[in-house]
Amino acid sequence: MFDTLRLERKVQRLERKIDLIIAHLGIEDPSSAIDYTGIDDLLQRGKKIHAIKLYRDQDPSASLAEAKDAVEARGRGLSR
Repeated sequence: MFDTLRLERKVQRLERKIDLIIAHLGIEDPSSAIDYTGIDDLLQRGKKIHAIKLYRDQDPSASLAEAKDAVEARGRGLSR
């Protein structure tokens, strides 16, 4: 049987994969309370680190890697 830690890691990997698929498809999470106005402004001014910090301020449960991925995905969408 699976031990708890191993199962948690599997779930985390699956969640990351699902998040990547959602980001790739450009689907916005309707339950998201993130206001991207300030983040978009910072990205347009080339201040990616500040945008990541603002993202984490708005979603304290997001890890640094999650915030970085979300901001970079948002930046790719803005540059189109």
